[in-house]
Amino acid sequence: MAVKRANIIVRGTVQGVFFRDYTKAEALKLGLSGWVRNLKDGKSVETVIEGELENFKRMIKWLKSGSPGSKVTDIEIKEERPTGDKAPFNIRF
Repeated sequence: MAVKRANIIVRGTVQGVFFRDYTKAEALKLGLSGWVRNLKDGKSVETVIEGELENFKRMIKWLKSGSPGSKVTDIEIKEERPTGDKAPFNIRF
């Protein structure tokens, strides 16, 4: 089974619209590990996701469209070497 990991910056209207909560729910549904947090600029979030290739791809697709109430304008993906992280996806503050 191929495993992928990436650090992703999502820009747009993604703060103040429960984007982190929706991201966590989607990642848990897909069995991905990692985290999500707001960035200090007030208009972007950072997330790290790791998991099986097909679910990884589904999460990227979801991040590009975003949650209800959000408006994603840009997504920056930096692939990383998988770490084997199995911890449940969480929100960082």
